[in-house]
Amino acid sequence: MLVYLLVACDGLDEKQEKKLKRNLSDLQGALQAYVEENEAANAALMNECQSEECEDWVLGISQPVKKKAEMKPLVAFFNDLAKKYAVDCEVGSIEDDQRDPVSYFGKQEGQGDAFLIAAYLGL
Repeated sequence: MLVYLLVACDGLDEKQEKKLKRNLSDLQGALQAYVEENEAANAALMNECQSEECEDWVLGISQPVKKKAEMKPLVAFFNDLAKKYAVDCEVGSIEDDQRDPVSYFGKQEGQGDAFLIAAYLGL
């Protein structure tokens, strides 16, 4: 199953958008580093942030997973991002180039639980 975890870029108030834009390069760097460190797991960067509007952005990681345990490092990484940059995260699956969200976690939503998210994904 191909899963994705994104920094939630839509539904933000003005203050949250300014903070996200201010931290964009740091977030992109952290995501790129994760992808490079997890090349063997086929992690891929999702980085479509050319629009002026944050709500149009797609910023995160996609990665194929087969077992619940494979979600743990991904969710832990995004929990760390959420804490450090005060963002929320969206997680779901990708099928036929369509994202299907199953859960949100982070600053507003609370810490993500990898095994619970894996259950939502049907792993």
